[in-house]
Amino acid sequence: MALSVLFALSALLLLGLDEVSVRPASAAADVVEITYGSVIKLMHEKTKYRLHSHDVPYGSGSGQQSVTGSPDVDDSNSYWIVRPQPDSSARQGDIIETGAIIRLQHMKTRRWLHSHLHASPLSGNLEVSCYGGDDRSDTGDFWRLEIEGSGKTWRKDQRVRLRHVDTGGYLHSHDKKYNRIAGGQQEVCGVRDKRADNVWLAAEGVYLPVNASK
Repeated sequence: MALSVLFALSALLLLGLDEVSVRPASAAADVVEITYGSVIKLMHEKTKYRLHSHDVPYGSGSGQQSVTGSPDVDDSNSYWIVRPQPDSSARQGDIIETGAIIRLQHMKTRRWLHSHLHASPLSGNLEVSCYGGDDRSDTGDFWRLEIEGSGKTWRKDQRVRLRHVDTGGYLHSHDKKYNRIAGGQQEVCGVRDKRADNVWLAAEGVYLPVNASK
Protein backbone atom coordinates (compact mmCIF):
# COMPACT_ATOMS: atom_id res chain seq x y z
CA MET A 1 0.00 0.00 0.00
CA ALA A 2 2.93 2.36 0.72
CA LEU A 3 4.16 1.90 -2.86
CA SER A 4 0.68 2.71 -4.13
CA VAL A 5 0.58 6.00 -2.21
CA LEU A 6 4.10 6.85 -3.40
CA PHE A 7 2.92 6.34 -6.98
CA ALA A 8 0.07 8.79 -6.44
CA LEU A 9 2.40 11.32 -4.82
CA SER A 10 4.81 11.07 -7.76
CA ALA A 11 1.91 11.65 -10.14
CA LEU A 12 0.89 14.78 -8.25
CA LEU A 13 4.38 16.19 -8.65
CA LEU A 14 4.30 15.42 -12.37
CA LEU A 15 1.00 17.27 -12.60
CA GLY A 16 2.67 20.43 -11.33
CA LEU A 17 1.44 20.36 -7.73
CA ASP A 18 4.96 20.64 -6.30
CA GLU A 19 4.12 23.72 -4.23
CA VAL A 20 1.44 21.93 -2.23
CA SER A 21 1.96 19.95 0.95
CA VAL A 22 0.23 16.62 0.54
CA ARG A 23 -1.06 14.21 3.15
CA PRO A 24 -1.55 10.49 2.61
CA ALA A 25 -4.91 9.57 4.08
CA SER A 26 -3.42 6.85 6.27
CA ALA A 27 -1.02 9.33 7.90
CA ALA A 28 -3.64 11.52 9.55
CA ALA A 29 -5.64 10.67 12.64
CA ASP A 30 -7.97 13.68 12.31
CA VAL A 31 -10.82 14.28 9.89
CA VAL A 32 -9.68 14.07 6.27
CA GLU A 33 -11.58 16.27 3.82
CA ILE A 34 -11.70 15.35 0.15
CA THR A 35 -10.68 18.46 -1.78
CA TYR A 36 -10.43 19.31 -5.45
CA GLY A 37 -7.13 18.11 -6.87
CA SER A 38 -6.84 15.17 -4.47
CA VAL A 39 -5.93 11.76 -5.92
CA ILE A 40 -8.07 9.03 -4.39
CA LYS A 41 -9.33 5.50 -4.70
CA LEU A 42 -13.05 4.90 -4.33
CA MET A 43 -14.00 1.72 -2.48
CA HIS A 44 -17.31 0.02 -3.13
CA GLU A 45 -18.75 -0.36 0.36
CA LYS A 46 -20.43 -3.73 -0.08
CA THR A 47 -17.70 -5.65 -1.92
CA LYS A 48 -14.60 -3.60 -0.97
CA TYR A 49 -13.49 -3.50 -4.63
CA ARG A 50 -11.87 -0.29 -5.90
CA LEU A 51 -13.21 1.74 -8.83
CA HIS A 52 -10.76 0.91 -11.61
CA SER A 53 -10.00 1.54 -15.27
CA HIS A 54 -7.36 0.55 -17.80
CA ASP A 55 -6.68 1.11 -21.48
CA VAL A 56 -8.90 -1.79 -22.55
CA PRO A 57 -12.07 -1.03 -24.55
CA TYR A 58 -15.45 -2.64 -24.06
CA GLY A 59 -16.20 -5.28 -26.69
CA SER A 60 -19.82 -4.09 -26.87
CA GLY A 61 -21.84 -0.93 -26.27
CA SER A 62 -19.82 2.26 -26.77
CA GLY A 63 -16.47 0.53 -27.27
CA GLN A 64 -14.97 3.15 -24.96
CA GLN A 65 -12.38 2.48 -22.24
CA SER A 66 -13.79 0.00 -19.74
CA VAL A 67 -14.40 0.70 -16.04
CA THR A 68 -14.48 -2.13 -13.51
CA GLY A 69 -14.14 -2.90 -9.82
CA SER A 70 -10.75 -4.31 -8.81
CA PRO A 71 -9.95 -6.41 -5.73
CA ASP A 72 -6.27 -5.34 -5.83
CA VAL A 73 -5.80 -2.59 -3.26
CA ASP A 74 -2.35 -1.67 -4.62
CA ASP A 75 -3.26 -1.35 -8.31
CA SER A 76 -2.22 2.11 -9.56
CA ASN A 77 -4.96 1.97 -12.22
CA SER A 78 -7.49 2.67 -9.47
CA TYR A 79 -6.42 6.27 -8.78
CA TRP A 80 -8.77 9.12 -9.73
CA ILE A 81 -8.21 12.89 -9.59
CA VAL A 82 -11.17 14.82 -8.17
CA ARG A 83 -12.01 17.78 -10.43
CA PRO A 84 -14.78 20.41 -10.54
CA GLN A 85 -16.89 20.94 -13.64
CA PRO A 86 -15.15 23.17 -16.21
CA ASP A 87 -17.13 26.38 -15.63
CA SER A 88 -16.89 26.18 -11.83
CA SER A 89 -15.13 28.79 -9.68
CA ALA A 90 -13.84 25.99 -7.41
CA ARG A 91 -10.09 25.86 -6.93
CA GLN A 92 -7.56 23.23 -6.00
CA GLY A 93 -7.85 22.51 -2.28
CA ASP A 94 -11.49 23.64 -1.96
CA ILE A 95 -13.76 21.36 0.06
CA ILE A 96 -16.63 19.60 -1.74
CA GLU A 97 -20.17 19.91 -0.42
CA THR A 98 -23.02 17.50 -0.88
CA GLY A 99 -24.88 18.32 -4.09
CA ALA A 100 -21.72 19.48 -5.88
CA ILE A 101 -21.18 18.35 -9.46
CA ILE A 102 -17.75 16.78 -9.80
CA ARG A 103 -15.68 14.93 -12.38
CA LEU A 104 -13.29 12.05 -11.78
CA GLN A 105 -10.26 11.87 -14.06
CA HIS A 106 -8.49 8.54 -14.35
CA MET A 107 -4.95 9.37 -13.35
CA LYS A 108 -3.12 7.00 -15.67
CA THR A 109 -5.05 7.40 -18.94
CA ARG A 110 -6.31 10.99 -18.31
CA ARG A 111 -9.85 10.04 -19.38
CA TRP A 112 -13.00 10.97 -17.45
CA LEU A 113 -15.42 8.71 -15.62
CA HIS A 114 -18.37 8.80 -18.01
CA SER A 115 -21.80 7.31 -18.56
CA HIS A 116 -24.54 7.26 -21.20
CA LEU A 117 -27.46 5.14 -22.40
CA HIS A 118 -25.45 2.22 -23.81
CA ALA A 119 -26.15 -1.05 -21.98
CA SER A 120 -23.53 -2.37 -19.58
CA PRO A 121 -21.97 -5.69 -20.71
CA LEU A 122 -23.02 -8.06 -17.91
CA SER A 123 -26.25 -6.73 -16.41
CA GLY A 124 -27.71 -4.53 -19.15
CA ASN A 125 -27.79 -1.48 -16.87
CA LEU A 126 -26.27 1.87 -17.89
CA GLU A 127 -22.72 1.52 -19.15
CA VAL A 128 -19.98 3.37 -17.25
CA SER A 129 -16.82 4.06 -19.23
CA CYS A 130 -13.84 6.40 -19.43
CA TYR A 131 -13.85 8.97 -22.21
CA GLY A 132 -12.25 12.20 -23.40
CA GLY A 133 -9.01 13.65 -22.06
CA ASP A 134 -7.36 16.71 -20.53
CA ASP A 135 -8.83 19.05 -23.16
CA ARG A 136 -11.99 17.09 -23.96
CA SER A 137 -14.85 16.77 -21.49
CA ASP A 138 -18.62 17.01 -21.71
CA THR A 139 -21.69 16.67 -19.49
CA GLY A 140 -21.42 12.90 -19.72
CA ASP A 141 -18.54 13.28 -17.25
CA PHE A 142 -20.64 15.10 -14.62
CA TRP A 143 -21.55 13.34 -11.36
CA ARG A 144 -23.53 14.82 -8.48
CA LEU A 145 -22.18 14.02 -5.01
CA GLU A 146 -24.82 12.77 -2.54
CA ILE A 147 -23.54 12.31 1.00
CA GLU A 148 -25.39 9.78 3.13
CA GLY A 149 -26.43 10.90 6.62
CA SER A 150 -26.03 14.36 8.13
CA GLY A 151 -22.62 15.29 6.72
CA LYS A 152 -22.39 18.41 4.56
CA THR A 153 -18.85 18.07 3.16
CA TRP A 154 -17.12 15.07 1.62
CA ARG A 155 -14.79 13.37 4.09
CA LYS A 156 -12.85 10.14 4.04
CA ASP A 157 -15.32 8.51 6.45
CA GLN A 158 -18.44 9.59 4.55
CA ARG A 159 -20.64 7.10 2.74
CA VAL A 160 -21.50 8.68 -0.61
CA ARG A 161 -23.36 8.08 -3.82
CA LEU A 162 -22.43 9.56 -7.20
CA ARG A 163 -25.40 10.25 -9.46
CA HIS A 164 -24.77 10.79 -13.14
CA VAL A 165 -26.22 14.12 -14.22
CA ASP A 166 -27.26 13.21 -17.78
CA THR A 167 -28.82 9.78 -17.14
CA GLY A 168 -29.78 9.93 -13.46
CA GLY A 169 -27.95 6.65 -12.86
CA TYR A 170 -26.08 6.00 -9.62
CA LEU A 171 -22.53 4.68 -9.85
CA HIS A 172 -23.06 1.04 -8.97
CA SER A 173 -21.21 -2.24 -8.68
CA HIS A 174 -22.03 -5.82 -7.75
CA ASP A 175 -20.46 -9.27 -7.73
CA LYS A 176 -20.99 -10.00 -11.43
CA LYS A 177 -17.46 -10.85 -12.61
CA TYR A 178 -15.78 -10.49 -15.99
CA ASN A 179 -14.04 -13.44 -17.62
CA ARG A 180 -12.60 -11.68 -20.67
CA ILE A 181 -11.77 -7.94 -20.53
CA ALA A 182 -10.68 -8.07 -16.88
CA GLY A 183 -10.73 -11.55 -15.41
CA GLY A 184 -11.75 -11.53 -11.75
CA GLN A 185 -12.80 -7.88 -11.79
CA GLN A 186 -16.46 -6.98 -11.37
CA GLU A 187 -18.87 -4.87 -13.36
CA VAL A 188 -19.34 -1.19 -12.64
CA CYS A 189 -22.50 0.30 -14.16
CA GLY A 190 -25.23 2.85 -13.51
CA VAL A 191 -28.68 2.18 -12.03
CA ARG A 192 -31.43 4.74 -11.56
CA ASP A 193 -32.62 3.69 -8.10
CA LYS A 194 -30.87 3.88 -4.74
CA ARG A 195 -29.54 0.53 -3.58
CA ALA A 196 -27.00 -0.74 -1.06
CA ASP A 197 -24.78 -1.56 -4.04
CA ASN A 198 -24.28 2.08 -5.04
CA VAL A 199 -22.55 3.35 -1.90
CA TRP A 200 -18.83 4.25 -2.05
CA LEU A 201 -16.16 5.52 0.33
CA ALA A 202 -12.91 7.39 -0.31
CA ALA A 203 -10.07 5.04 0.59
CA GLU A 204 -6.34 5.22 -0.21
CA GLY A 205 -4.97 8.37 -1.76
CA VAL A 206 -3.14 11.65 -1.49
CA TYR A 207 -5.45 14.31 -0.11
CA LEU A 208 -4.61 17.95 -0.73
CA PRO A 209 -5.08 20.19 2.33
CA VAL A 210 -8.06 22.51 2.55
CA ASN A 211 -7.52 25.81 0.76
CA ALA A 212 -7.32 28.31 3.65
CA SER A 213 -7.43 31.40 1.40
CA LYS A 214 -11.10 31.06 0.52
